[in-house]
Amino acid sequence: MGFERNYQIKNLSKQLNIKQFSTFHTYSKLNPSFISGLIDGEGCFVILIYKNKELKLGWRVKAWFQINLHSRDIELLLLIQEFFGNIGTISSRKNKNTTIYTVTSIKELKNTIIPHFEKYPLQTQKAADFILFKQIVEQMSNQVHLTKEGLQQIINIRSSMNLGLSELQIGEFPKNIPVARPIIIPTEIPDPNWIAGFATGESCFFVGILKSKSNKIGYAVNLRFRIGQHDKDKKLLELISNYLDCGKIYKHSEHVFFLVIQKFFEIKNIIIPFFEKHKILGIKQKDYQDFFKVANLMTEGKHLTTDGLEKIQFIKANMNTQRKIPKI
Repeated sequence: MGFERNYQIKNLSKQLNIKQFSTFHTYSKLNPSFISGLIDGEGCFVILIYKNKELKLGWRVKAWFQINLHSRDIELLLLIQEFFGNIGTISSRKNKNTTIYTVTSIKELKNTIIPHFEKYPLQTQKAADFILFKQIVEQMSNQVHLTKEGLQQIINIRSSMNLGLSELQIGEFPKNIPVARPIIIPTEIPDPNWIAGFATGESCFFVGILKSKSNKIGYAVNLRFRIGQHDKDKKLLELISNYLDCGKIYKHSEHVFFLVIQKFFEIKNIIIPFFEKHKILGIKQKDYQDFFKVANLMTEGKHLTTDGLEKIQFIKANMNTQRKIPKI
């Protein structure tokens, strides 16, 4: 998949100066619900089926569990690898600024990864992919994929996962009969730490500065917390809104909805206290901390002064994609 052209190491933490990581020791034990929330946002369960002339059936089957994050979040991947007992590898795709945590061992998938998500279930439609992934891993563990009939069974399951089969696979397996894809209907938020993990992967903290004739200095400051999802998971956004008891759901495009929380009262009295208790991690934690600083300045009325506005403008100019991260 291109990883070999970059680098793979079994335990990346041995190769780096851990002192550079501000949260490595502080959050050395991640909450398991946080992990599931983050995977709902950024994880992937992959079944690769590709031709291999060296094998009897001419096809190879591989199962992968992956988390893809920006290279700035390599620290968080190290913490996740540690959480899972240092199994798997961490790879870097420098040309795309992407770092990937991958577990491919059938034994490790069966004994570590799958049991975690059975105990701490996913809440998005990704849960359906996990259920099908689990079925295939079980068959691979029993060597079923090495028989013609078993390979066809796996093809039938794989065709209902993620984006389905490729045109090549459909042509090579004309008897493909997709299995029924599990229907996922979340009914409640399992744990507040799940929201923290999901928000670490899927949320944004915004500081807006707009011209305003009603303010003496000519500008108004507003804060906005947002989580976006495909319309298939609109129900989940509603559950998060109900759990937090704030925010509104907006349609952004044909298939995308946002949960938006922008009333300052709700930001100050609900969102900030929530994330002070249930921590955002990774590079987004820095965005939250800046968001928190601006909220404090607004509470003190500093946003209504020229000096205070300049401080907020400086904070805003160094948040999110504008943030400069020192190289490791």
